Amino acid sequence: MKRILIADEMHPSLFGMLDAAGFAYDYQPAIKRTQLLEAIGPFEGLIIRSKTAVDSEMLAKATNLLFIGRAGAGLDLIDEATCRQRGIRVFAANEGNRDAVGEHCLGMLLSLLNRLHTADREVRQKQWRREANRGTELGGKTIGLLGYGNNGRAFAQRLSGFGVRVLAYDKFRTVDGPFAEPATLASIFREADVLSLHVPLTDETHRWVDAVFIEKMAKPFYLLNAARGEIAVLADVLAGLQTGKLLGAALDVLENEKLNGLTPTQEATFDALAALPNVIFSPHVAGWTHESYVRINEVLVEKITSIHS
Repeated sequence: MKRILIADEMHPSLFGMLDAAGFAYDYQPAIKRTQLLEAIGPFEGLIIRSKTAVDSEMLAKATNLLFIGRAGAGLDLIDEATCRQRGIRVFAANEGNRDAVGEHCLGMLLSLLNRLHTADREVRQKQWRREANRGTELGGKTIGLLGYGNNGRAFAQRLSGFGVRVLAYDKFRTVDGPFAEPATLASIFREADVLSLHVPLTDETHRWVDAVFIEKMAKPFYLLNAARGEIAVLADVLAGLQTGKLLGAALDVLENEKLNGLTPTQEATFDALAALPNVIFSPHVAGWTHESYVRINEVLVEKITSIHS
């Protein structure tokens, strides 16, 4: 029987699924890194969320490890190169929260265009400002997607009823219909009214959306980021908003999400963004619904079972 160490907090639905599949597990959601380094040796499997970084030091201790499952989307916390050398299977559960991400992105975009976030605050303060909260319709816009994996495709599917044109660029996947047209990066720069990020964090995408990138966009545009905060340089996003090159930004992720530990420069940028009426924040919850919490576990167990069937 394969033994799995679960090192982050998980929805309790996981345990019944693992029991039914015949896996033994040790659930230690509060385990510290030093303890994990000592404990990992005997385990064949490891399940993590976003708290645990699996680097070369940890993998050196994981002498029996056969697989690592990431309960969520993205593998940037895992040293994949070392895992490949060791023959350790690595997988995420992107399929589990793609619908949640697609819906959240749509909600952020509609709220941004229709100024729902500002209108709500003002009415609560008994300010009835109709003209100041006049909306912009989504219909007729061109949406550019960078990345067309599970999350990008889910967002495109939800956009399909809004009378928009969706262009998708993906360096590693074929973009096929019916929800988006395959596009080059140049065509997205040229035509997009909205840019939405759905790429993983890699050396190539780290700080990809910077001042140079933003300036390449032919039209003033709206930016959505529900991928990884480090993909977009917040200071350059702020500058784009201040010049009008960016019409608005909806940010579910930030470069530094430890808001009580920002550097003085990061804090100044964040405070300036927070003061703008055309910026929407959410706390990295695009894929974080009650339903996705369970679906992520279903996907994880299916993948673990397929490896050992």
